[in-house]
Parts: sequence; structure tokens; C-alpha cells
Amino acid sequence: MTIPILNNELQVKKSIWITGASSGIGEACAYLYAEQGANLILTATRVERLAEVQQECIRLGAQCAILPFDLADLKHIDELADNAIAAFGKIDIAFLNAGISQRAKILETDDKVDEKIMAVNFFAPVKISKRLLPEMIKQGGGTIAVTTSISGKFGFPLRSAYASSKFALYGFFETLQAEYWDQNIRVVMVCPGRVRTNISYNALEADGKRHGQMDEGQKSGISSEKAAKKIVKAIERQKPEVLVGGKELLMVHIKRFFPGLARKMVRKIKTT
Repeated sequence: MTIPILNNELQVKKSIWITGASSGIGEACAYLYAEQGANLILTATRVERLAEVQQECIRLGAQCAILPFDLADLKHIDELADNAIAAFGKIDIAFLNAGISQRAKILETDDKVDEKIMAVNFFAPVKISKRLLPEMIKQGGGTIAVTTSISGKFGFPLRSAYASSKFALYGFFETLQAEYWDQNIRVVMVCPGRVRTNISYNALEADGKRHGQMDEGQKSGISSEKAAKKIVKAIERQKPEVLVGGKELLMVHIKRFFPGLARKMVRKIKTT
């Protein structure tokens, strides 16, 4: 259901759709865009919390519609994307930020957990993009920003499905940009390290239950607000990739230049 819009000044404003917008990075980015007076479409699973974010965005100066939705429901993704387009008649920027993490070893993880993580993190952004692309091309271009992770750069203990989904995002969206660059489609890969969000709290354990606690590393991460400032700037500049975090981002460069050392470091990471 789309929440009614307050006014009709739609012509000159960018329309921005953010998934995973009820907390963390998505919420913080929504507020920055609201301050710019953008037209916002916000999606997340928690209806009441999403409505609170909507009201704050309106207070900050945005027109804002909300589309509560569980991205694991792949059968109705096309309908969701159509509703997002219909809210303001176009999507200039789609920030596909929603995701779900994992805290379980491979042999202990139920297949349904693997499938849900891949559905939310990979297949949902893929299906949304395939629905948005024709409209973006028709309007002369658009930007698709996608939240990956440094776990999409190297395997990480207790994150087999999560890391796999994030690796897959790079393959799909780098291909998308290569294929549609000439039609003014731009892709921004948003690659966070440790950011203080609820991602570890909401991560799935082996049986699908929520992890229910924040990792120590997550507690020491940068704030969502600091991350959002860097992300919004990167999207505005249409940077191919933006790394967001602290000293943990060094692992990305270690993996690139010293892959053997990176593998040894990952094996020594404490998981309990």
C-alpha cells in the first residue's frame, strides 16, 4: 500500500527508492535525501517503524511514500517495483540496500536459511533491477546503488550464504553496468565494513532464528550517519564503488595485493 503524498511538485525533484529504509544505513540516507527535498519511496518489512521514518522525512522537506514489503517474497517483486515507479512516475536512483546476514557454519546451516539469504540479498535486487531498467532507459538513464559488503570480497567464517550473496552482487551489477553504460545506466557498489547497525542482531543462525545480539566488531564500527554521508556523496558522483568503514577495510586491499596473507588472516578470525 502506498501512503498518500502531500503535494504535487514532482517535476524537478529526483525520485529515490531506498530498500532497507527503516533503520541503519537506509534510514540515515533517507534523511539526507529528505533534506535535499527529494521524492522518496521507502521499503522495509516493519510497517510502523517505516511510517515513523516517513514522517521524519516529510518533516525534513521530502515528499515520501512507503511500500512495506518482505523482499523474500520474490513472486511479488515485480508488483512492488511497479508501485515504486507509480509513486512519483519514475525512479532516478534506486538504492537497493536491504539485506540479511548470517551467523552459522556451513554444515550446520539449514538449506532454507541459505535460500532466504540469497533471495533477500541477491535475487530481490536482481529482479527489481530488471523491472526498473526498461523505465530508466526510456527516461534517459538512472542510477542503481547496491549494498554489498567486504564479505563480498573474501570468504568469512559463519557467513557462507551471506558472503556468497554479496559476491554474486558484484558479478551481476558489474555486468549490468557494462551492458547498459551506453544507455546512461550507472551502478554504484556500496561496500560497508563495520557500521553500527542492527545487521548482526537480525542475522540468521543455523536454524533460521535471529542471532539477537550485536557483534563486538559491529559496536566499534562507524555510525550509520557517517556512512550515509559518504554513500550519498558517492551516489551523487556515480562512483563505481565506495568502501565505507574503518580500519577493517584494509582487508580488502590485503586480499587484492596479498591474497595468501588474507587467507591466513581469515582462518584465524575468532568466531565464538
